[in-house]
Amino acid sequence: MFDGKETRLVGQGWDIDVSLPDAMTKSMRHKSTSPALSASWLYRLAELDYVPDLGEDIGSVRWFRGLATLIALSAAALALIPDYGPIYGVQPSILTEAEFEEARAQMIMPIGYGSDSGKRMAATDAVVALADSPERPRIELTASLGRGDSFARVLQRSGVSGIEAANIVNMVSGVTALSDIEPGTPVDIVLGTRPSKNQPRPLESVAFRARFDLNLEINREVGSLRLSKKPINVDNTPLRIRGTVGSAGISRSARAAGAPAQAVQDYLKVISGRTSLSSIRPTDQFDIIIDYKRAETGEVKVGDLLYAGLDRGGKSNIQMLKWTQGGNTQWFEASGIGESKGALSRPVNGPVTSGFGPRRHPILGYMRMHAGLDFKAGYGQPIFAVTDGVVSFAGRNGGYGNFVRLNHSGGLASGYGHMSRIAARPGSRVRRGQVIGYVGSTGLSTGPHLHYELYRNGRAVNPMSVKFTQRAQLSGSDLSRFKSKLQSLKSVAPGAALTPLQTAAKKDEAPKREIDRLTRRESQTSSGG
Repeated sequence: MFDGKETRLVGQGWDIDVSLPDAMTKSMRHKSTSPALSASWLYRLAELDYVPDLGEDIGSVRWFRGLATLIALSAAALALIPDYGPIYGVQPSILTEAEFEEARAQMIMPIGYGSDSGKRMAATDAVVALADSPERPRIELTASLGRGDSFARVLQRSGVSGIEAANIVNMVSGVTALSDIEPGTPVDIVLGTRPSKNQPRPLESVAFRARFDLNLEINREVGSLRLSKKPINVDNTPLRIRGTVGSAGISRSARAAGAPAQAVQDYLKVISGRTSLSSIRPTDQFDIIIDYKRAETGEVKVGDLLYAGLDRGGKSNIQMLKWTQGGNTQWFEASGIGESKGALSRPVNGPVTSGFGPRRHPILGYMRMHAGLDFKAGYGQPIFAVTDGVVSFAGRNGGYGNFVRLNHSGGLASGYGHMSRIAARPGSRVRRGQVIGYVGSTGLSTGPHLHYELYRNGRAVNPMSVKFTQRAQLSGSDLSRFKSKLQSLKSVAPGAALTPLQTAAKKDEAPKREIDRLTRRESQTSSGG
């Protein structure tokens, strides 16, 4: 066995003392103790806390070791940040002209955007040039009348000469107004053979629908154009829809009964002006009459709402008829009373900066009566008429500058001063909310604003104290025609406009087959005998 530097070898029948060198002794001792040392260091490394909580034991050795670890990791992360600069790749070489043409002949895209239909080959000796290219004997096309377009331009764009287009326009305008041709109307055009390529093709025929009840055809007969009218049978019976409101509500019930969505919206708007929609009972009945036209060719044209009614307890509680009087269309009650117009509207969008009454004039410097209201507004802002009226004055008026005065019903009038520009003419009729001028600073004014005055029987009154209502009233012959129209609409049975339309009688055409001729002749003979 080994024991330090001196080792005794003991065996059977012998006993030897051996002295080993110091280096060998140290090596053997190290080898005998290295497994224990390795195990202890691994244990220590495993027990070591690499990421201590820096919120605990601040200032201790453990805390500083954690801070050093944090700084080291942060430095390593910053050092490993990637570069976000551009990555340069291999740039393709620019195609030569020959290479570009070769690629363009093989690309796939619309020819209208520059694509080719393949490689172009040069003609060989077998190709013989034509002395003249043939033309189609006639061209049939369909053009559409666009919104804001004219009928003459549609014809000329289709290839009709200017002289023939003007001739056709004169022929059509003699039968119906060109404005009656609705946008989107298709126009069938046939062009004939032209005598030479430098001349337009002659027109052979034009066919289109000029009105809902009229088709027009223009054909060339014996060298001249002739117009033929083909009237279309149209049924103008209004569409009347009646039903019970029920628990679903008036809107859903009316839609379920077949009323168009726009007509239902208009109906609710009219009814809400006479009663609250929440007060309508499930047992009430709605009555809707719509302008409705049907052509024998199958087209249907749904118009505006004509009548809005609401029945309660078997009696007509609300009856409103759309009526036009003096160029103004509004809703009238069955008694001939029109819509009510409430308080005066604001003449300009802005706050009141100076009220009605005595004040010190900002320019003259002494106390004087301020006979109106001053509204704050920017230069050029539109000024509106507070209600319907007639322009009695429009022009320069002393300290008012550019001034407009409107006369209203009931002895009332309104004035608007300091305008930069006047947009109304004396004697013209204006509607409520119509622009009559623009804000300015003309006359005795320190800046752009509107001076607004209101007069009663010629005397200025405080505009803030006046609120009035206007109601149109029919009388005389207007009232008689109104009641006649109302009675005519209410006499229409619900759903009468949906009955089968009676078309025009067809012409008795001669039979084309021989067997049909024989059958017809036998039937005529038997009926005559």
